[in-house]
Order: sequence, then structure tokens, then C-alpha cells
Amino acid sequence: MEFLIADAYAQGSGAGGSSGLAAFVEMLPIVFLLGLIYLMLIRPQNKRAKEQKKMLESLTRGDEVVTSGGLLGKIMDVGDNFVLIDLGGDIKVKVQRQAISNTVPKGTVKSPL
Repeated sequence: MEFLIADAYAQGSGAGGSSGLAAFVEMLPIVFLLGLIYLMLIRPQNKRAKEQKKMLESLTRGDEVVTSGGLLGKIMDVGDNFVLIDLGGDIKVKVQRQAISNTVPKGTVKSPL
């Protein structure tokens, strides 16, 4: 039966733990993965959030924007929390600032004749 189960022997006398360098080497892959996650996921997301916040703070009357619902229009009035957008003709919509997803270049919204 000895060929199926290996005999357990007591370990020789030693320090009872790994040395400082060996512990560092064992943790190195974990540190590498955390650094990679930061560089690939967290940092770009924070950068996009800063750009979005800057864009929302810089909205002015006359800017052409796209809302998160896909509406394209020109800003008519900017308040603290809401923005009035002219969609063309007599259609005006009031949306929250956070609902604006992007600004578009001037001239994208064509005025009807």
C-alpha cells in the first residue's frame, strides 16, 4: 500500500517561514496583475469621467449636442441642472445635464427653411 500513499515525514528544523525575498517573489504576480488592472481599466475610466464632467460644465447656448437618448439639437438655455434643447421647428425639450452624452461640431444641426 505504500506505493499509493506517500509517507509523511517531519520537516527538518528551520526558520518556519519563507525569507523576505522569497515572500516578495511570491507576491510579485499579484502586484503585477493589480498594476495591469489599474492601467487597463481604472485609469481610462477616470480619464473619460473627467472629460465628460469638463464637457458638461462648459456647455453654453448655441452648442450642438447629442443626448443619451439619441436626440440631436441645439442648446437654447442652460440651467444648473437642466438644459433646454431645440430639436428643430417648434420642438423644444428640457433634459438633465447628465443626459447630454456628446457635443457635435457646429453646423451639424441644419435649420429647416
